[in-house]
Amino acid sequence: MKRLLLLPLAFASSIYAGGYKIPETSLNGVALSAANIAHSHGADTAYYNPANMSFLDKNQAVEADLIYIGLDPVNYEGKVTGDTESYDIDAESENFFIPSLNYVSPEFEDSNARVGLSIVVPGGLSKRWNESPAKDSAEEFTLEIVEVNPTASFKLESDLAVAVGFRIVHTSGIVKSTAAVSRDMTGDSIDFGYNLALAYKPTKSFELGMTYRSQVNLTVTGDAKLYSPTGLAYDGGASVTIPLPACFSAAAAYTLDVTKTTFEFVYERNFWSAYSSLDFNYAGSVGNLGVYFDDPIEKNWNDTNAYRLGITQELNEETTLMFGVVYDESPIPDETLSFELPDSDSLSLSAGVRYDINRELNVGVSALYSIRESRSVTNDELQGEFSNSNVLIVSTGLGYKF
Repeated sequence: MKRLLLLPLAFASSIYAGGYKIPETSLNGVALSAANIAHSHGADTAYYNPANMSFLDKNQAVEADLIYIGLDPVNYEGKVTGDTESYDIDAESENFFIPSLNYVSPEFEDSNARVGLSIVVPGGLSKRWNESPAKDSAEEFTLEIVEVNPTASFKLESDLAVAVGFRIVHTSGIVKSTAAVSRDMTGDSIDFGYNLALAYKPTKSFELGMTYRSQVNLTVTGDAKLYSPTGLAYDGGASVTIPLPACFSAAAAYTLDVTKTTFEFVYERNFWSAYSSLDFNYAGSVGNLGVYFDDPIEKNWNDTNAYRLGITQELNEETTLMFGVVYDESPIPDETLSFELPDSDSLSLSAGVRYDINRELNVGVSALYSIRESRSVTNDELQGEFSNSNVLIVSTGLGYKF
């Protein structure tokens, strides 16, 4: 039970590897596969590398994006422990529309400082199974996250800037299962962290960037209803504290002046090993259901890497093309992989275009397709293979400078 409730919460961090993360929170982020840390020039700089706000033009900028996310129906073919039957079942497909907003202030007079604000949906999970045996433990897992991230940048030298930000993360989740021993649980929290950033531009063509997002401990509280074969056995409060691991990114970008083509490479390290176990607490006694719901569960997740490459091509003064590719590792070891999040390593391809209508207004569209590997699993619960867990992301954006 504890594992089934809080697994999705552990997956929902801002730009962390694995799970159904959403590091691509803007039009440029989608188009470049989030390889826009060293070379970033739009309002979404406030989120991806706020230190680069110091190098934007003097105007303030705002951008609103609407992002569509489509999840393919994951297939499982195989057996479950204690059952001799072979299964071939599909999860429900999922479709979401997610807004985001980014803002960068003008430079404060005689201060070399600017502020930014990002309101984004940096991660989340929705996984529904309507067929047994999956729905017995994972009928629905839904998690929604909104992050408000105010930031400030400071130019230290003509080619060097740093930034600091404050992360305000709201989470809400629903967990349901249908079995002889089942549950219906909801919970939410508001938790805090910070982010740091650096931008260094030793030459006009060469740019470096680094960002760090702190671990955020989710202090989730809510209500739980636990059912035994004879009926409702517990109806009361429940809580848990779990880590959202830290993330470090280092990026380098180089622009070919003749062709106005920029290449950017990003190395990303996600510290998922902070998620070693899961321990759920109840406001009252759960009686003889404690054997199902009240023992700590070992997780022992792995730190992971992501490798991102973005290409930006300025066709003319009005039109910019963008392309990206990213290879992303899953943090979940074989021994804890299950129906709640059948995660695997992925390769994603992306592209987009932005058009300047005039000096103040621009529009664009971008798309990313994430191809997740099929994954065979043999552990204490499952003996089979997950497949068809691909993801499509499409973003439209409207930017304004004033």
